[in-house]
Amino acid sequence: MFLPILTVRFLSRIIRPDLLEEAVSPPNDRGGPDKTHLPKRMGRIGGCIQMMRSMFAGVSGLRNHQTRMDVIGNNIANVNTVGYKTSRVTFQDALSQTLRGATAPQNNRGGINPQQVGLGVSLSSIDVLHTPGNLQTTGVNTDLALQGNGFFILGDGAQRYYTRAGNFSMETSGELVYSNGLQLQGWMADNSGNINTNGQIQGITLPINSTIAPQATTEVNLAGNLQPSETAPGTQFTRNIEVVDSLGHIHLIELRFVENGVGSNDWTWEAYDPADVLIPGGTGNLTFLSDGSLDTGGAATIAGWNPGTGANAMTFDLDFNNLTQYAASESSVAYGQDGYEMGYLDSFKIDSAGTVIGVFTNGLTKNIAQIAVANFANPAGLEKMGETMFRVSSNSGTAQINPSGVGGSGGITPGTLEMS
Repeated sequence: MFLPILTVRFLSRIIRPDLLEEAVSPPNDRGGPDKTHLPKRMGRIGGCIQMMRSMFAGVSGLRNHQTRMDVIGNNIANVNTVGYKTSRVTFQDALSQTLRGATAPQNNRGGINPQQVGLGVSLSSIDVLHTPGNLQTTGVNTDLALQGNGFFILGDGAQRYYTRAGNFSMETSGELVYSNGLQLQGWMADNSGNINTNGQIQGITLPINSTIAPQATTEVNLAGNLQPSETAPGTQFTRNIEVVDSLGHIHLIELRFVENGVGSNDWTWEAYDPADVLIPGGTGNLTFLSDGSLDTGGAATIAGWNPGTGANAMTFDLDFNNLTQYAASESSVAYGQDGYEMGYLDSFKIDSAGTVIGVFTNGLTKNIAQIAVANFANPAGLEKMGETMFRVSSNSGTAQINPSGVGGSGGITPGTLEMS
């Protein structure tokens, strides 16, 4: 096991590469090596160097093979490194010594090919292979993987770095950061949740103490079926609905539907406040056609109702147009309304477009940021910086920054990591 290492060390001590370079001379006019170009000291060891060309070639092979083994060992060591890109080594033959030059055909004699002795091997390249790795599902919402081209962008305010490793986390102050503390870069949304991806990128920070102001109910939509009675007039069905005032208080209003007569297809509705008091203007009539669809009374408005909480007087519309009157085992009415109470940022999620979406306690969502993805004309030209990061080099090209899925950038898969 130690023989190749000892051989390299021994030969590197007794053989000087500069002598080999000086020994390689241009051919003379007769096609043979020009001895006049050899240094004087080569004359003292002339034949020895020629005999040891094979040893020079062997040494170069051992030295360069060691480089390949170093690269392979590093690849094996990083087999479980998130976002690691494997490297490969390629070789090329070294300089050849010309013993006899080529001659052209002449005087009815064929030409002669050159006679050259190779002087070993040299390193051609160490390439980073930016091929996509396998994805591993983690279920962690801050773990991200890129499917396709591109790199996540990291920054510290002064420098930018690029990585395929998506093992991010959220700091106590809300920053999305890489494992070494560098902040994930993207575009922040404005107060309305709009994102301008044409602006400058910056560190993504979640506004952990942000809130959504309450919105008073302006419309209530009802849908369902009122069962007609076949024998008893005055059949009553009640449905409780919630409405929200301008301060975010929720109020329970009871809607009562009363059939005016057997087979009449006419109903009266009334709205009562939490104190079981009829709300002013909170009454109306519904008339159905013989096919069960609503004929008249589909829209009504309750205006100026004071909820008694210090909030503004409430005005909201009631939409009954999706009610029907079909024979059924019982009446059933659902509703929806557009008001909501104040909400606090409770959690967040990241979609496949790289949009960071805040989830609030009132059930609403709001865009917070958009993750940026960088592409390069020559990603193999990026310079490794350690910690599975790269930086721009003179041969990588400049970063082309876009949202994921745009401009050739790959899509983002949340809850997964790209392995090596």
